Amino acid sequence: MTAGQNPGAGSLAGIRVIEIGTSVAAPMAAQILGDMGADVVKVERLGTGDDSRSWAPPHWDSTSVTYLSLNRSKRSLVLDFKQEAGRAVLQRLIEQSDVLIQNLRPGALAKSGFSVERVRELNPRLIYCELTGFGASGPEAGRPAYDPLVQAYSGMVSMTGEDGRPPARVPVSVLDIGTGMWAALSVYEALRRRDQTGQGSHVELSLLQTAVTWMAPTLMSVLAGNPAPKRLGSGLAGVVPYGAFPASDSWVFISAGNDQAWQRMCSALEAPALTTEEAFSTNASRVSHRQEVTAALSLITQRLTSAEILARLTVAAVPCSPVHTVDEVARDEQVLATGALRSLPREDIPGLTVVNPPMTFDGEYPAFDIPPPALGADSVAVLRDLGVTDDEIAHLIAMGVVEAKDAESLARSTSERSTP
Repeated sequence: MTAGQNPGAGSLAGIRVIEIGTSVAAPMAAQILGDMGADVVKVERLGTGDDSRSWAPPHWDSTSVTYLSLNRSKRSLVLDFKQEAGRAVLQRLIEQSDVLIQNLRPGALAKSGFSVERVRELNPRLIYCELTGFGASGPEAGRPAYDPLVQAYSGMVSMTGEDGRPPARVPVSVLDIGTGMWAALSVYEALRRRDQTGQGSHVELSLLQTAVTWMAPTLMSVLAGNPAPKRLGSGLAGVVPYGAFPASDSWVFISAGNDQAWQRMCSALEAPALTTEEAFSTNASRVSHRQEVTAALSLITQRLTSAEILARLTVAAVPCSPVHTVDEVARDEQVLATGALRSLPREDIPGLTVVNPPMTFDGEYPAFDIPPPALGADSVAVLRDLGVTDDEIAHLIAMGVVEAKDAESLARSTSERSTP
């Protein structure tokens, strides 16, 4: 079994993945593969490591929560591959691995001597997965990017928020995380292709392409000659009522997706006057009179508590939901019942809880058991796996090519060998 492999894990047991990544997209992709059993070696720069290690607050026992959420099921190797000795180590790692995922600035890895062509010379079976902001070609191809920038570029931001107010991004890294998901799926496809051909692949993804994919229905609507969508807040273009409505104590999301649901909703809320308004009689007419419907319904909902609204609409089989805050989600009975949260303690973070990937197999979540590593926690172990001797490792550390949190165990081992 490969060192660092998750015992009893999924179908990627025995596959080694190199992650030369930072921030969100590449770490997310590699974490998914690690959860499925791959041995993921996270190659990090000296001193600081992944950028997300410094994205704090929020902290969990002095460690960045963002880093912790994206980097379980991995081992951390701190390596300066801009130095010749470091390049030799990375070359050896590439030669002995199955997948390389990277999201450095476009061209950065090639400048260090590891272009796509060179990497595939070193290991023709390697799957080289490259993540960028704007894609491999075109006038914006070389631009670095962050999730909200591409949200804005793709038109996503133009659809969020409400008319008359500033544009608003989706406050979750939907493009980074989505690109990481697509990357993991692409690696699976590339591995299946390698099973058939014996050859690796060069896989390319970008945040922009992910954004365009998420926007497919909207883009196709525009291509069909329809106008660009208006900003509707929590609303939906083709259905009214659909969105967040005020209660006396908070907000409730209501979706009356057809005329029958509208009638049941009005009855449950004891609002028969709404059903007699000719302008409100069909969904098409309600869409044409969106503001009037929203105002009239809001006057009714704001007189009731959220619990009263939810209870009435649930009995009436009208789709509805509380608008939870994130702290409410963390203790929600349904969320907990799904097993979405699980304990994955680390020595210095004994209470660490992580979010499971959103799938089970025969009722069980993937059996990952490796918490997010401290910076350089596995440098010595990874180098030993590659056949680097302890004396060579000690020399690499002394030269400043490798940084190792586990250097003390190396020193003890070297001392024990030298003691007569």
